[in-house]
Amino acid sequence: MTLVFMPNQRKMRRFAVVVSKKVLKSAVGRNRIRRRIYEAIRLENPDCLPPMDGIFTVHNTSFLKMPFRELQTTIHELLERSLDSMV
Repeated sequence: MTLVFMPNQRKMRRFAVVVSKKVLKSAVGRNRIRRRIYEAIRLENPDCLPPMDGIFTVHNTSFLKMPFRELQTTIHELLERSLDSMV
């Protein structure tokens, strides 16, 4: 999974999760991955980030069956790395 930040003109942070059909043909599976990642982002509550758009791009199906704690850790690490690169 990769995370890319783009500046926005709004006063808030927004996140998007992209799961391509090339990764998983089933819409049910793609939506499940998206919902799990959005929930991990919500629980992470990245308040320290500036108002930007974050785009998570999923590259494989491992996030479908990954334990939720491990998914949360992955999201946390990606957000921390992106914060360090922004500073």
